Amino acid sequence: MEGSREWTPEQVVSLFCQAAVQSGLIEQEDVDYSINLLLDVLKLSAPQEAASLLPILLLSDLLVDYAISQGLCEDSLEAKDRFSTRMFGLVTPGPAAIREKFNRIKDQSGALAATDWFHRLCLNNDYIKSRRISENLSYQVQTPSGVLEVLINLSQPEKDPRDIIAARLTPQKSYPKCLLCRENPGYAGRPGYPARQNHHIIPLQLGRETWYFQYSPTPYYNQHCIIFNGNHQIMKITPSDFQRMVQFVDSYPHFFIGCNADLPIVGGSLITHEHFHGGLYQFPIEKAKIWFEFDIKAVGVKLEALVWPMTCIKIESLSKDKLLSAMSRILGSWRTYSDPDLGILSKTEVRHNTLTTLVRKQGENYQAYLLLRNNRCTAEHPLGIFHPHQEYHHIKKENIGLIEALGLMVLPGRLRRELGQVEDFLLTQSPMPSDSPHRMWVKELLETLPQEPLDENTVREYVKVQTGNVCYSLLCDTGVFKQDDQGKAGLNRFLETV
Repeated sequence: MEGSREWTPEQVVSLFCQAAVQSGLIEQEDVDYSINLLLDVLKLSAPQEAASLLPILLLSDLLVDYAISQGLCEDSLEAKDRFSTRMFGLVTPGPAAIREKFNRIKDQSGALAATDWFHRLCLNNDYIKSRRISENLSYQVQTPSGVLEVLINLSQPEKDPRDIIAARLTPQKSYPKCLLCRENPGYAGRPGYPARQNHHIIPLQLGRETWYFQYSPTPYYNQHCIIFNGNHQIMKITPSDFQRMVQFVDSYPHFFIGCNADLPIVGGSLITHEHFHGGLYQFPIEKAKIWFEFDIKAVGVKLEALVWPMTCIKIESLSKDKLLSAMSRILGSWRTYSDPDLGILSKTEVRHNTLTTLVRKQGENYQAYLLLRNNRCTAEHPLGIFHPHQEYHHIKKENIGLIEALGLMVLPGRLRRELGQVEDFLLTQSPMPSDSPHRMWVKELLETLPQEPLDENTVREYVKVQTGNVCYSLLCDTGVFKQDDQGKAGLNRFLETV
């Protein structure tokens, strides 16, 4: 076995199952059963006893290496992921056992304890790719609207907005239809589609429909979870969705819940399946200052416009019925609202206005953040008037979804290499690659580069700050009412219609 001179594959099988016990995946009485399943997959005849302190992820690597050496697994990243997932599926409890334990913990110790347990399980069985996301780069930058968080995402490829639109228009014929469908748990995967034998979901009743709770395999923040419809249907934003969001935070008050917009360009990267995001996290937008208050003539409801590059309305109330009423009124008014002087048209051949939404419960107080979105395109801005403009696509051209709208800027992994090239150029004046998308930006950076003697750390921090400034500017592009006197007057005109 490559990478191991100490153990035979038969010993690693035993060690892997013992590590599964120590990780809380299986009980000691289940070890023999799990060993037999692994022996079959690896074409081995019997286990051998051994002792080791190696973590379960490294033991999994050893078994994958052995499978490659025996021709049981191709030597590619995708194939190795599928084989490893298959093995972890053999030491993960079945769906019924997980549902029973989750509900028992929730009944006995509360929702937080239940989700904590489920989160640990998803980490320990490698469903949440902890090693992969540990390579992500993150930092904070100060902007005129407060702090923005920047995350260079090395765990997933960058998506083109045009591909997202095409996916929404393409008939879904494959199985499972998408990564959020309830049929995914237990699926063996295929080229271009990940295996899911170690994946489990928890059913929820939201309104009169069955939805499901799962964790994201490549999270962007603490306990990044997804709540998805049991039926595969395109995203939509309705008052019923607001009711589901409030119902969720009533049941899981430690979590926020957020919803992407339901239109291309301003929606998230997956709008072919109705879903929400949730988690244990506070976003920068929740620390934003008040721009101005507005009285919507509803007793017990507080409404504020925030100092934020995107147009955001914050609503607070101790009454969930009053909160839901205010949210629904804003949605109804915004859907048909136009302000041609500011480039806002609610409809041409198709509708353009929608919302990105966050709901949270603080004690007995309900909070909702409604971000006004418009996806109209023009010849000058073919990917959207209120989408990052062309000059910023070298940093990010993908949709500005919920997570970015809330102040956590998820940037493509290509930037780790490309920004390194920018740093080298600024430090040594070494030539930039001729195909670099940052060539024009670098000229701007040279004009504001500090004049004192530069070293690697100074240049690296300078490029981080300037990248954060671009993130702030592209968020400003997405704001339908800009943070100036004209935008303030326009937002007040809209709120008068509410």
